[in-house]
Amino acid sequence: MPGLTQLADTASVTTVVVGDRLPWPDDSSTSVERGPLDSAAIYHLGVRQDCQIRKISALGVTVSSNLVPALGERVAVEIATGQRPAGKIAWTGRGELGIRFDDSIDVIALLNRKLVSQTPERRIMPRLEVRCLAHIKCGEHFWPAMLRNISTRGLQLEGSELPSLGTYVSVFVEGLTMPPGEVVWRRGNLAGIEILEGLSWTSIIPWVRGVVRKSV
Repeated sequence: MPGLTQLADTASVTTVVVGDRLPWPDDSSTSVERGPLDSAAIYHLGVRQDCQIRKISALGVTVSSNLVPALGERVAVEIATGQRPAGKIAWTGRGELGIRFDDSIDVIALLNRKLVSQTPERRIMPRLEVRCLAHIKCGEHFWPAMLRNISTRGLQLEGSELPSLGTYVSVFVEGLTMPPGEVVWRRGNLAGIEILEGLSWTSIIPWVRGVVRKSV
């Protein structure tokens, strides 16, 4: 599908939202990352226009677009899997549109498509937004936290007790073997952990399948 595949040697910052959730903006998240986004196309009133995907889930998508449709108007979005889910405009603002799909899409198929579009030696897992229980071990301390997102090189945690900047930690998530990491940023009750050894897509995909099954 010409024009809808992200270049394999450039890491996309498009986020795939895992679970039964809509991909709308979240005020408690970190600021929007800068970088290339996955290409897509939006169809509105019979006209096709290129757009970019900021976030996508089984239930909807947030796209960057200069279109200004009214709330509730019908559109369709063409994504890299070849799917063209139809839906309605749920919100607009800041050059972005939130579209709620009429029918859910297959997120696992989307992830697989993103992976096979990359060369095997440079295959990188996209950023995944999730909500699941995690635990942080730092010395003799063991704290519960909420895993908010995860990528090949790091993750974001939310919790009332989090280790300080520069601390080396171990993070435990059910069903996923996580290398140790370092706290590289803190903001309120959020912390960013850079893991010392990259997570492979072969370990993340089976875990994602389990998370999706639990959310159904």
